[in-house]
Amino acid sequence: MRMVAFLVAALVASPAAASCVGSGAFKTCYDAQSGNNYTIQKFGNTTMMQGSNSRTGATWSQNSMSSASTTFNNGIDKDGDPWSSTCIGDFCN
Repeated sequence: MRMVAFLVAALVASPAAASCVGSGAFKTCYDAQSGNNYTIQKFGNTTMMQGSNSRTGATWSQNSMSSASTTFNNGIDKDGDPWSSTCIGDFCN
């Protein structure tokens, strides 16, 4: 679960192989190398991400809400399983 939150945070911060269009509040990105396609929407302290893979048919999502140094994350992984984590600073459970 922590890995998913980390991976999404990395994608949002700097999508290395992905091509993105949009603004800071709404982006849609496509990574031709992996086949991943995702949208990122930001509303104040909330970030919502939904992704899919055109090659595998997998879908996933993550919602994150930050307050001070705490970030609450939840989502659905590619297998359809729900997950959640809370991060305080660099520590996530």
